[in-house]
Amino acid sequence: MHSGSVTTPFGRRPVTLALVRRQQSVAEIEAGKTVQKWKVFRDASEARERLGLQDRSLAVLDALLSFHPDNELREGAQLIVFPSNAQLMLRAHGMAGATLRRHLALLVDAGLIVRRDSANGKRYARKDGEGAIETAYGFDLSPLLARCDELAMMANEVVEARAAFRKAKEALTICRRDVRKLISAALEEGADGDWEVMEALYVALVGRIPRSPTASDVAGILDEMALLREEVLNRLEMQNKLQNNSTNAAHSELHIQNSNPESPLAFEPRAEKEQEAKSSEKTRPQTGPLKAFPLGIVLRACPQIADYGPGGAIASWRDLMSAAIVVRSMLAVSPSAYRDACEVMGQENAAVAIACILERANFINSAGGYLRDLTRRAEIGEFSLGPMIMALLRAYGGEGVRTG
Repeated sequence: MHSGSVTTPFGRRPVTLALVRRQQSVAEIEAGKTVQKWKVFRDASEARERLGLQDRSLAVLDALLSFHPDNELREGAQLIVFPSNAQLMLRAHGMAGATLRRHLALLVDAGLIVRRDSANGKRYARKDGEGAIETAYGFDLSPLLARCDELAMMANEVVEARAAFRKAKEALTICRRDVRKLISAALEEGADGDWEVMEALYVALVGRIPRSPTASDVAGILDEMALLREEVLNRLEMQNKLQNNSTNAAHSELHIQNSNPESPLAFEPRAEKEQEAKSSEKTRPQTGPLKAFPLGIVLRACPQIADYGPGGAIASWRDLMSAAIVVRSMLAVSPSAYRDACEVMGQENAAVAIACILERANFINSAGGYLRDLTRRAEIGEFSLGPMIMALLRAYGGEGVRTG
């Protein structure tokens, strides 16, 4: 087997150090290693984009593999095929000679085959007295055997990425549908709120979807669309709570007016009010913890907070919370106010609130008092971070909405 040798190409084709390294790596094939040649071909086909190959390059590789007589590529076996260009063009479905040479070069550059050129550049095999191939010059298929595990891993990653991309597109489609129909219902039924602004944000997000989106395009727009859906649902939920509270108050007032005037409780209004206050405190609607928004959305809405992160950048929620502690001290927010915010909102959302306050610091007289007010409203379910985030995105003239 010629896998341990390094040869230079014939004629004007130059040699590169990368080519030398690839030839040397062939010598490192572990003893007894085998692989089904059509399995490794399928793996290379799946990973063709990562290898920089085209469909016609795979047609040439398929033709080369067809000249190897065995179904397996084995360490220690003869893995050099030596067809003429005419034979290759025929098995590559009539590919033109110039096209064939170009795709052979792509296969070499991708590290899937190695040229083993003879002294005169011809491809042939020299046999011994018993008819066995002693020396062969042509294309060495050993790199396919050497890289079979790597190619299988690459193919698996491509398949998983394709599945994740498909799921992300499905999720974006569902999210778009939800936002569109919820906003339309709110507009048609005259619900309170700035639904025109919400609709404008939705239209802007949809307009950013490319004709042929990449996985990163879909992921970025999905995060922002999910944030918009969350904000729409929060506003509808808060409106329902207000309506329910109004209805309950009306029922309570009607009950008091129709109560028996001879009741002894009528002579103790103070005790009655205290009892009602305690009952109201027990039955007050409790909201779950505020949901953390995608970090990328927060940083687009609040870019100044990044200056206070470790090394002047924020790459994780931990970095954001560390930066919030620094900004809290700079804005003269007391430790107790920030601690209360963390207990009510959660550490991530308290850090987001600090980042929002930093963006509007010039318009806020007391950052500590403002944070305490937000904490109090969040505790009784009357505050959501969504409007603050969306307002800051709009304050930048839509720049935060367009970037992704």
